[in-house]
Order: sequence, then structure tokens, then C-alpha cells
Amino acid sequence: MSATHSPTATPSHGHDFDLFVIGGGSAGVRTARVAANHGAKVGIAEARFWGGTCVNVGCVPKKLMVQAAEYGAWARDGAAFGWSFGEARHDWPTLVRARDMEVARLSGIYRRLLEGVGAEVFECHARLIGPHEIQVGARKVTAERIVIATGGHPIRPDFPGAEHAFISDDLFTLQERPKRVLMVGGGYIGLEFASLLHGLGSEVTLAYRQPLPLRGFDEEIRQAAAEALTADGITILAGESPAEITLNGETRIVRMTSGRVVEADAVFLALGRVPNTGGLGLEAAGVTSLDGPVVRTDENHATNVPHIYAIGDVNDRVNLTPMATAVGHALADTLFGTRPRHASYENVPKAVFIAPPIGSVGLTEEEAARLGPVEIFTSRFTPMRHTITRREGRRALMKLVVDAESGVLLGAHMIGEDSPEIMQGIAVAVANRLTKAQLDTTIGIHPTAAEEFVTMRVATRHVGKAAKAA
Repeated sequence: MSATHSPTATPSHGHDFDLFVIGGGSAGVRTARVAANHGAKVGIAEARFWGGTCVNVGCVPKKLMVQAAEYGAWARDGAAFGWSFGEARHDWPTLVRARDMEVARLSGIYRRLLEGVGAEVFECHARLIGPHEIQVGARKVTAERIVIATGGHPIRPDFPGAEHAFISDDLFTLQERPKRVLMVGGGYIGLEFASLLHGLGSEVTLAYRQPLPLRGFDEEIRQAAAEALTADGITILAGESPAEITLNGETRIVRMTSGRVVEADAVFLALGRVPNTGGLGLEAAGVTSLDGPVVRTDENHATNVPHIYAIGDVNDRVNLTPMATAVGHALADTLFGTRPRHASYENVPKAVFIAPPIGSVGLTEEEAARLGPVEIFTSRFTPMRHTITRREGRRALMKLVVDAESGVLLGAHMIGEDSPEIMQGIAVAVANRLTKAQLDTTIGIHPTAAEEFVTMRVATRHVGKAAKAA
């Protein structure tokens, strides 16, 4: 337990703190920082690591490993442009050291930011022991308001031999790269880990229960993602999952539900995450708005106990880091600032960092078609770089979903190089309900892939209720 210095704010209503935050990830740290800047006396506890999943075992180290994998492909591509680099070899320990140094740096920044605004920092487990009371390590404190922001943890399913498999967090503790990998899971994590490990030199098999990966994404993008991963050299087992894992020395022998047997040096179970709500003492505080481990909240992120809030992955709405920080900021502004506000859960842009990556915002074609007549604009092409490299699986797909009556942009989706960077800009148009006509007035930057979003003039098809024949 440690505290840097006492804040100048005086807590109200006789409590030790105006606000106590349990959880030092993206949501919790942003809430605590903004509240303290508004003059609140703030305490925050984190038992594992500052910055939470994203900084330590999620977005940041994963993206660094994705970038590491890209260099090998670029080196191979260079030959088509006249470059000669000799034999490309990757040194895993060098990557691990560089990655972990950056993670440690960022985690330290999160803590220092809290100290800088005068929040009292506790490095220990915290649990509720009453509506306003928190047991923080060996100390008992009280707070007028409490925020639960404890994030989530990976699921480990129960089947014979599951203990011989890794969960997603374990990727960031491996000291050697496994040569043969079975990645189980068709969501963000499964696809990203399969792609980056393959890019770094592993032989990867990817298995998922659905016919296509990335449930909830646009169907056309899902199909293109499966095709791209296959073209890149990843073996896909659709409609399959492990039934049993046994050991033969260091080799994992995996019997799949289809009866197929897969041998691997490492098996990763990337089957989703659940909220970290066990051991928090929610019942002791009177919080009963629970759906299993999920804390249900109202539109203001309050539980059934009005002064206790839950934000980020624990309320299982949109489990993305930028969403968590936006909600935390808005909540702190509402509780302690001068402008109450909400962070919208609509039109949240997202990315999947496979090779090539996916960017997406707004409604999918399937979602929009259920609401009314929709125009679909698509463009499928080989990016300029790969007209030279001839690398398989690098065709780009860009897609706009447009309300046929108003012309408003309902969604935008892309798979292709730089798609997350491109989608961040397109998300501004979708979030602000710009029309396709307004997009068309924008001059493209040539030659780029991004210009396709402002040059698609003829609808590919019309779908949805009362849709006209294309």
C-alpha cells in the first residue's frame, strides 16, 4: 500500500474519499484522474498492474508483436522491388525484451499520472464491506461514491486436458516461440494471435466453432478475413473445437470435436473474457444488479445502489479500451464537473489487427437491412504495393452501408493494409451522420487506398425491407 501525497480537496459527507475506484485499468484510471482534476478527493486500488489488460496483456503488447511480424513480410516483399536482405531470421528474446520494457514504461506512466493529480494510490486488493465501506489491504476506508472498474479475465473452458493449454495472457510470458500452435477461438484475440504468431514464424492452425470468424462483424468482411488468413498460410478448422488434450512428452495431442487429431507445441484458448467481479464483496454493499459475473447498470452506469457505479468490461457493453476511457471520463465529469454528459455506445469504431487488418464502424449490411432499404457500395482491389509483390491474401475490400432514403452513412467496413488508420477518419463521418453525397464531394488523395471511400459512385446492390431490385 502506498500513497504519494495527500490531495488538497476535503472529502464531503464525513467520508475518507469523495470517490474510491476499484481497478487501475483504462476505465478506472481515467475516472480517478478526471475526478481528482475536478477537485475530488480520490482513492484508487489496483492489485495486479497499472494500465490493466490493455497496457499489460492486451492491446499494447499485442500491437507491438503484430508490428514485429510485419517486418518479416516486408523483408520478403522487398525482393520484388529490388531489395536483397539475405536470410530473414527472427529473435524472439529480443522482441520480448523490447516489448516488456515498453509495457513497463507505460504502466509506470499510469501510476505517475494518478500521483500527479493527488489521488491516493493503493497497490493491493480492495473489496466492499458495506454500501460506503471498502477494505483496502489492511485498511478500512469510506467513500461517498464508488466505481467498480476491475476489467475482465480470459475464459478457461472445462474439458479433459484443458490445463495443458494456455489462455491469452500467457502469450506475454512465453520465453520461446512455439513452433506449432493450435489457436482456438474465432474472435479478435484468436485471429490476432494466430496471425502474429504465424508472421513470426510459427506453424499455426486456427479452430473456431462458427462457419466464419468474427461473429458480429459484417458477413462480407468475415468471409474476406477467413480467405486472407488461409492465403497467408494459416490452416483453418471451421466448425471445430477441442474435445480433449493429452500429452506426448512436450507435444500436445488435441482431439477435436470432429474426431480430427492435431499435434501442437502450444494450444491457446482464446474463447472470450468474463468480468472480474469475484471477491469484490458486491453483495455486502447491497449490489444485486448482477447477471452472473456481469454488473448491470442504468444509463448513468449506476448499479441498483445509486452511489456505486460499474464501468468498462465489468458491465459488458462495448468491451474496448477507448470506450472504457470515454465512459470513465464522462462519469467523472458528470459526478464532479460542471457538464453532465454520456459517452455514446453507438458507432464505436473497432479494428482487428490481423494481416491484413480490419477496420469497422457502424451498422453491418445485415443489421442495416433489417431496418429498411439500404444501398451497399463495395470496392475490391489489389493495393498498389501488391501489384508488384504478388503476395496472396492482400486484396482490399472496402464497403459503405447507406440508408437508401436519406443517404445517411450507416456503416463503413474495410479489410486491407492501413484499414484501422483509415477507419478512424471515416468514423467521424459515420458518427456524425454525414451523407454519401457529402462523402462524394470530398477529393481523394491519390494514389491511396483510402481514396476509394470517396470515389465509389455506383451502388453494388440494394438490400433490406422494401429494397429495389439492384
